[in-house]
Amino acid sequence: MTETSERGAAEGTRRAELAAFLKTRRAKIQPGDVGLPDGVRRRAAGLRREEVAQLAGVGLSWYTWLEQGRAINASTQVLDALATTLRMDPVEREHLHVLAGAVPLRGQADDLVIPDAVFAILRSLDPLPATLATSRLDTLGTNEAFQVLFAGWHDLGCLHHNGLWCTITEPNARRWLPDYDDDIAYLVARLRSNYARHIGDPEWEANIARLSATSPEFAKIWARQEVAEPCLRSRRVMHPDLGLMNFTLTQLDVAFCPEVYINVYTPSDAETWALLARTRQG
Repeated sequence: MTETSERGAAEGTRRAELAAFLKTRRAKIQPGDVGLPDGVRRRAAGLRREEVAQLAGVGLSWYTWLEQGRAINASTQVLDALATTLRMDPVEREHLHVLAGAVPLRGQADDLVIPDAVFAILRSLDPLPATLATSRLDTLGTNEAFQVLFAGWHDLGCLHHNGLWCTITEPNARRWLPDYDDDIAYLVARLRSNYARHIGDPEWEANIARLSATSPEFAKIWARQEVAEPCLRSRRVMHPDLGLMNFTLTQLDVAFCPEVYINVYTPSDAETWALLARTRQG
């Protein structure tokens, strides 16, 4: 495939992603949410295209073409009007702008070169379990505390070294993570947010295609078009020997390594601190 055809394919994928995202957001808004009467019989949930167009102050044909993935441009002002009409939160609003081409996409990155100092920081966080990861959720490294905490995690071999793969395809994951469904939904939403800036990148596209083919669960969640930003999160871990442990999961960006970050598990209570110390015993 030539460079020109690759760019064309990426642009087509971007427009298709934009169309799917708009459709799912439109389906979530009920007429009453935007001051429209609920009594009109509707064939599908959510607003009609003509209602979105009217509320956002755009032409129906133009909006229809946008949802059909046609090659049309949208200004920042129009995108903001659509985001407001569809009651998007700040994360969804930014995602809309990225998909619409209002934010430059990132090309395929060269091979990552992580300075040794970053791995030294990762190790120094011990006794806090921590991982070094990318925006695609690839795991670049783990410290000893993390390795000890999750020593019995894998029933299957770790083939992809990726946090999402290692959770959604691992039979033991539901036993280890009491909030598995919420954890997976968040990881997929983070992946989709990050993917918007890498549409057309062969490695990203292949990774998502493999996940979709391997896991119907992933494919179903991916189709929901949900997005999420980094935030302080609670993660409960049911250790097979020690019982329930409560952590706060924090993402620390590595400023000079774009889209590389450190995930840190900090115990949320005194009992978990004590149990974490016991993982190093025996």
